[in-house]
Amino acid sequence: MTAGDGTQHARARWARRGDIGLRVVAAIPLGYASASLWAMALARLLPGDRAEATVTATLVALALCAIAAMWAFAARSGWRAVWTLALAGGIAGAIAWGSIASGGRL
Repeated sequence: MTAGDGTQHARARWARRGDIGLRVVAAIPLGYASASLWAMALARLLPGDRAEATVTATLVALALCAIAAMWAFAARSGWRAVWTLALAGGIAGAIAWGSIASGGRL
């Protein structure tokens, strides 16, 4: 074992810790934000009474929050988890914004 082996091992440990940290950030705040945006978008898109659509969208978003957390730890890398959940939240936000800009529920 040479002196360089210890440095490489330390770098690998820190890289792994950073990857896990990214996955935690993706799972908790990004997963929650993405699920919240999907709840807002779905509440505006689902047919029926407003209260019924809101309850249904909230229940779906609860499942999406759990799926997002599982996805964050199943993705190939922490960065992929972050970008995937950010993109999913961005799509939901665009749908909700478009609905609001068009004058309400679609």
